[in-house]
Amino acid sequence: MDEALGAEVHHEGHTRCLELDAKVAPTRLQAAGLHEILRDHWLKRPRAEHAASVVALMRQRLDGSGESGQVGGLKIIDPEASVLYYRGRWRPVETGDSGDFVARRSQAYGADLWCFVRVEHGVPRALVDLPVDDLTAAGCDEAWRTQAAIDALAGTPQAIHVHRATGTPGDLPLDLFSPVPGWAQRYLELAGIPVSQARGALVSYRVPMSAIGELSAFFTDMLWMHVSEEGGVA
Repeated sequence: MDEALGAEVHHEGHTRCLELDAKVAPTRLQAAGLHEILRDHWLKRPRAEHAASVVALMRQRLDGSGESGQVGGLKIIDPEASVLYYRGRWRPVETGDSGDFVARRSQAYGADLWCFVRVEHGVPRALVDLPVDDLTAAGCDEAWRTQAAIDALAGTPQAIHVHRATGTPGDLPLDLFSPVPGWAQRYLELAGIPVSQARGALVSYRVPMSAIGELSAFFTDMLWMHVSEEGGVA
């Protein structure tokens, strides 16, 4: 990047922002040796689907898997626990558990593996390790989207809260209470800047007011989330 253009870059946290006139921005960036990456190519997001379709496909995969046998260190996301406290949703399997759950299981070396597991009266019966749709993706991306679909179908969709508060002119604080797949985070960071998390939130961003409508539509369509503002629904 040339020196004149580099001087206009704003640093905030791990982000680097450059504000240019839209009419001259492409020419200046190309002259500096930068190449355009189309947004869809950058995001690498899956196609939009109904929550029921996502869950049905995952359950079909369980139907086609063999007996799981014993599963060491298995922990599940409790679908009945509050979607506003992600860490509190994780717990070991209990004898009264029956159903299909997003889970993690231990392995001899490395981080716990992400999986989707069928449990009957506290006993694992079938298991599919994640990812399965895109083997180059992170297992957590499929797990978190599947859990978002499960929550939406249960009538307790995951939440985004937009604050109508004073702060940087034209910007609004936005809180997430559950982690989102990498492609959704990349989308959010195209418009928003990560900031210190608000009390009770998992992560928080500062987002231009002009981007709230598009962000709301994206997270509603892709992750079936409920987007609320102070004083109403976004």
